[in-house]
Amino acid sequence: MSAPSGPSAQHRPRHNRPALIALVVVAALACLALGWWQWERFESSSGTGQNLGYALQWPLFAAFAVFAYFRFVRLESEAEEEQSAPAPAAQPARSKTKKAAPREIPAGILPERPTAARGSDPALAEYNQYLARLHADDIGEQVRAAGLDARDTERSAG
Repeated sequence: MSAPSGPSAQHRPRHNRPALIALVVVAALACLALGWWQWERFESSSGTGQNLGYALQWPLFAAFAVFAYFRFVRLESEAEEEQSAPAPAAQPARSKTKKAAPREIPAGILPERPTAARGSDPALAEYNQYLARLHADDIGEQVRAAGLDARDTERSAG
């Protein structure tokens, strides 16, 4: 089996993703098996309505795994088509019929972070000086408690 040749083969690359396909198949089969197990639990003598709910829920998870895979493939192929498409002036009809989904958050949508005011507030300056004095006093107490006071330079030569 040979790959198709010509211009259409160059514009539509085929992706070989066996690991992703295997993951989707394993996930879907596991979800279906868990649904079957919950159904059997529901039909047993100790089965409850919760088991019935789970029995109906697991197949939905399997369907979502398959849906997510096909959605991923479609979005990837659309992104490739947009990259390989000619300039927008050459395709006016397509731009009118289908708008491309935004890929990034445009600037200006999110609020800007507030910045600290750099003005000269006398109360703030006084408070900062007070905190600096407290810090210096605390450091001085730690130095004296450790016996590293710089004012006491006399040593015994004994």
